[in-house]
Amino acid sequence: MKYYSISEASAKFNIPESTLRYYEKKGLLPQIKRDKAGRRLFSEDQITFLGIIIYLKNTHMPISDIKQYVDWVVEGDNTIELRLRMFKNHKQAVLAEISLMTESLKGIDKKITRYTKLIQERKVE
Repeated sequence: MKYYSISEASAKFNIPESTLRYYEKKGLLPQIKRDKAGRRLFSEDQITFLGIIIYLKNTHMPISDIKQYVDWVVEGDNTIELRLRMFKNHKQAVLAEISLMTESLKGIDKKITRYTKLIQERKVE
């Protein structure tokens, strides 16, 4: 089995090593192995799991909710319904945020158009 060092895992996801240490400290990365020197070793499965944690974080799921998800995964298949419900609820929250951002972007575009027009009118004078 291939293992990744913390620097390799960090580079793979373009996040600081300190973030990985923080995630481990918060219990989001259970069962991380260490080599004889105490350095973290990430298995392929843990790299895949880390990817899940990162996309949940990138979609603004709170650390406490991600921790709950991790706990349910560790607990086993009897929590699949809970995990499904969590992901469905989170999807709705993400869609609501996307909608809000899309509407806000329209307002930003209006300002860009307005200011661009004002600058062009100044140049004509």
